[in-house]
Amino acid sequence: MAGTNSERQLLAEGPAIILVEPQMGENIGMVARAMANFGLAELRLVNPRDGWPNEKALATASKADHVIEATKVYDTLEQAVADLNFIYATTARERDGFKPVRSPVIAAETLRGKFRAGEGTGILFGRERWGLTNEEVALADEIVTFPVNPAFASLNIAQAVLLMSYEWMKSGMADLGDVPFQAMGQTASTKEQLFGLFDQLEEALDARGYFHPAGKKPKMVDNLRAVLSRRAFTEQEISVLRGVISSLDRFSRKNPRGGRFPTSAKETPPDDSTDA
Repeated sequence: MAGTNSERQLLAEGPAIILVEPQMGENIGMVARAMANFGLAELRLVNPRDGWPNEKALATASKADHVIEATKVYDTLEQAVADLNFIYATTARERDGFKPVRSPVIAAETLRGKFRAGEGTGILFGRERWGLTNEEVALADEIVTFPVNPAFASLNIAQAVLLMSYEWMKSGMADLGDVPFQAMGQTASTKEQLFGLFDQLEEALDARGYFHPAGKKPKMVDNLRAVLSRRAFTEQEISVLRGVISSLDRFSRKNPRGGRFPTSAKETPPDDSTDA
């Protein structure tokens, strides 16, 4: 599968994701995949409609097998959260204002802090069709809600879990060295390498009659060098460009007006005039 690498560190930590009475196995599988994408691994199910284990969940988890295999099932929500210290309930509906309502960013930062302190944490997600009941929300410490279109606020379970999982990962980027992977290092080119590119390109263009008329050549060279020096090239980029020029320089080019451009600076372009 694209994007997976069994040789790299598998992140598997953070808050428990708790699905209350999930219905379709496919949705559970997509939740597991979203969790695995962003380093979460503890999935808890409360009274799943189609039972557990579920082959459809495994099929749609897209190799997030470690999440599926470690999934725990509970009969009640109280049992599922009994060992946790702090819980968020996700909801898009307005509730009575007895609990603080946080954004995903603040919620993830709070969860990260409690995780570092060794506390057990969890995030509740409700049913596909109508979410969490007021009684279930009452078991949580705080509410997290997503900034969505107020006229179209419904998110499916996998989308909601993905958003929270992403914010969880983002909240710990400093621990991971800013990003989980870095681009390959490249060495900045020296001016000598850049001058070599100038010389090679100008020689190739001169051999094909690019600098015409001859009186404009100094200005054309200045413009060309200005374009190529607008940014700092790396050694690898210089190498690529010179390789392209070398490849093109092996062949003479056809003149769109007929004949061929000269293959060296010593030749002269074909005379376009005709005898009267």
